[in-house]
Amino acid sequence: MSDNGWLPLEVAIFLPMLPVRSKHSIWLITLLGAGLAWAADAPPGPHPAIEYLERATIEMRTDPEASKRDADAALKLLGERPDVDLQVQAHLLLCDYFAERDTAAAEREIDAGTALLPNAHRKGLKAGLLDCRGQIFETAGNNAKARALYEQAVTVAAETHDDDMLAQSLFSRGYLLGLEGEYASGLSDLRRAETLYEKLRKPVHGLTVMNSIATLYNRMGDYGQAVTIYSRALKAQREAGMQREVAVTLHNLGRAYENLHEWDESRKSFAGSLAVSRQLAYPRGEAYALRGLAAVANASGDPKGALETLARAEVLQSQTPDARLRAQIQLARGIAYHKLDKLPESTAALEDALRVFRQADAMNELNATYSELAEVYAESGNWRAAYDRRTQAKETSDRLLNNQLDQRFATLKVEFDTTAKDKENALLIHENAINQQALAQAQSLRHLQGAVILLSVTLGLVLAMLAIHQRRHALRMKYLALTDELTHVPNRRSVLSRLDPLLRDPEQGTCAALIVDVDHFKKINDQFGHPTGDEVLKAVATTVRNLVAEPGFFGRLGGEEFLIVLPRMDLGGARRAAEQFREAIMAIDTSRWCSDHRRVTASLGCAVSNPGADTPSTMLKRADFALYAAKRNGRNCVETEPKLPADPTPGVDSLAAEA
Repeated sequence: MSDNGWLPLEVAIFLPMLPVRSKHSIWLITLLGAGLAWAADAPPGPHPAIEYLERATIEMRTDPEASKRDADAALKLLGERPDVDLQVQAHLLLCDYFAERDTAAAEREIDAGTALLPNAHRKGLKAGLLDCRGQIFETAGNNAKARALYEQAVTVAAETHDDDMLAQSLFSRGYLLGLEGEYASGLSDLRRAETLYEKLRKPVHGLTVMNSIATLYNRMGDYGQAVTIYSRALKAQREAGMQREVAVTLHNLGRAYENLHEWDESRKSFAGSLAVSRQLAYPRGEAYALRGLAAVANASGDPKGALETLARAEVLQSQTPDARLRAQIQLARGIAYHKLDKLPESTAALEDALRVFRQADAMNELNATYSELAEVYAESGNWRAAYDRRTQAKETSDRLLNNQLDQRFATLKVEFDTTAKDKENALLIHENAINQQALAQAQSLRHLQGAVILLSVTLGLVLAMLAIHQRRHALRMKYLALTDELTHVPNRRSVLSRLDPLLRDPEQGTCAALIVDVDHFKKINDQFGHPTGDEVLKAVATTVRNLVAEPGFFGRLGGEEFLIVLPRMDLGGARRAAEQFREAIMAIDTSRWCSDHRRVTASLGCAVSNPGADTPSTMLKRADFALYAAKRNGRNCVETEPKLPADPTPGVDSLAAEA
């Protein structure tokens, strides 16, 4: 779903922010691109159902009713000549159709596909069934259940090495992560999906991902960027004749203009979406477009007109299980009643909308609903309720703003890495073209001088523009370049840059370096999945950060290793500190992630500097040597380099004893 409650419609079917969350369509095209090709090569020849399924997949972009008819026809043929993989794909097409119309029917299609799955050759189809069920839950507003199913779909697709299904599952998860405010993680998933589709040579799917990225920008508050991307998508969809996607993107564009308070452009986009939806007999699209027009009417001072429009939208909404669509209508109705001073009616509508937005944790809608309710309660004389709703609005607004700011930095790094690669490739291509042109021009001596000058100036401008662009990005990404993206603690570059001058200053005395390595981390990833492994690393980083006090500092070296630096610390003190870190890590509560409640343990290697002689490299080498000794000794222990006496005198520092 999007900020407006619409569920994403792939380029093939439903683009982001449209109410129909039929993301099955993208994997239906995906699996019909690979699965049908496989079936076409299988003896005794191409199955006659393949033609129907291919046509149904294409029709899902333009005429869903025709798509359903062809999927039913394919199933009839498959009943006469069974092919399990094709049968599962047909059920997925029908699930896509029913997901926005009849939840029970959609679930029956999933059950039918699941029953066939044990006999399917393509095991990655399980990811499609999980994804389909996840979309049903997302449509109903149960994002937590939907996310769990998407996580399973990603795991299944990865384990079966099904790149098509993996790209779709990443797309679904990335979209939902963006809906829940985890913009950086969502963008990372979407970029991975985009890369896979490029590898698979599926440009239409890439356009779908592009629209989801636009939706992510819209949720982050970058409405101008969202408008730009949606406009590009709209042009491509019109050229391809994908009318249903045109209706979706027009609505999304209207929603972005609504956020910008550009009401004329917003009305124009919503009206266009309504016209196309009516032409397609697409009630859900009509309902969302009418909701948008009602919002424009409210903003333009026409609450009566808004209520009339919303009444038409509500009739259409009754034909879909979309809970957030109903809540969006109720929010607009509550605003209209408020403008008409019908405070009891406004309160009822807004409280009804609030229940759905709370379940979905939709922060933008929650903030708007809380704020409107606070004003209505205040005008009604219910000051206590007004105060409560105003407080909730403030808390939601602060949480939304803080999350947008935090996530913006992280998403900038993802975009920076992607943009840098794109610019580098573009520059290489451009330079190659210039070289070829220069060689061609060399054949004509009369034009050689002019060609050289022209090419030199062009190349200089390109390099200058690239340098300016890279510098802007470098300044913006300076902070992110020194921070580990997962744990939000200093990264390897940052912690080593602080260690180097410390070792060079003889007045600093000795300092200790501790390398922390999480034990058996690969088993955690293998048994519980990489998301659980990520949570373990975050918990370890938080635990260590809480124990390290200035002038000490620490950071993540990479993987499951962390480096702790303790200035003015001898070997005995370093060992005692390391034991504290080890015990604190072992006390981490893992019950939230690990069903077997296993403990997280760590091995630590300690080394103390030789003032004026050590470098970060030599310090890390000796600490790493001690770490390997700890691993050899059974893990979950501390070792030092050089080793301390086995039984140091109580109360006497071991280094002092050696001296």
